[in-house]
Amino acid sequence: MTKSEILTQRIKLRLIERSDLDSIHKLHSLPETDEFNALGIPKNKEETKAIIEPWIAENELNNIKNYTFAIENRFDGEFIGLFGLKLGNEKYKRGEVWYKIHVDYWKKGYATESLKAVITFGFETLKLHRIEAGCAVENMGSFKVLEKAGMIREGRLRQVLPLKSGWSDNFEYSILETDERNK
Repeated sequence: MTKSEILTQRIKLRLIERSDLDSIHKLHSLPETDEFNALGIPKNKEETKAIIEPWIAENELNNIKNYTFAIENRFDGEFIGLFGLKLGNEKYKRGEVWYKIHVDYWKKGYATESLKAVITFGFETLKLHRIEAGCAVENMGSFKVLEKAGMIREGRLRQVLPLKSGWSDNFEYSILETDERNK
């Protein structure tokens, strides 16, 4: 496990590159992956490029504060999705995770496997104290992933997510370095 690549039994998380544009655009363009996401569906590939360029630039820094990983099948290199880890103020040793999985890979354990790997990376490599996540209250698939990875639901924020369907409440989750984890 390095700061640019995380390996698990089935997947590889690696920092995104410009060559990922087509795969990321397809992922962002799926109505299923957009349902609980505030980003919205891009109008064209140029809009997707404008979204990911800052992510790629951040990944190229020596002191990364916002990791954006491509999730790939470790055996055939197929693009599965994206995973992000945004670091907060160093004093608080806190990070926030997000992920977006291609619909073809839903309900196969890839999101949970990715999350567990990034949690381990955050605590063991980056020496974080706390990792947070949030998800729309109706996004049952996502909150099941968070709970399977050992994250604890701490609360509910009212109408903070501007989704296509309207304002949504958000469940807030966290895990601490001292919490029991299923690696």
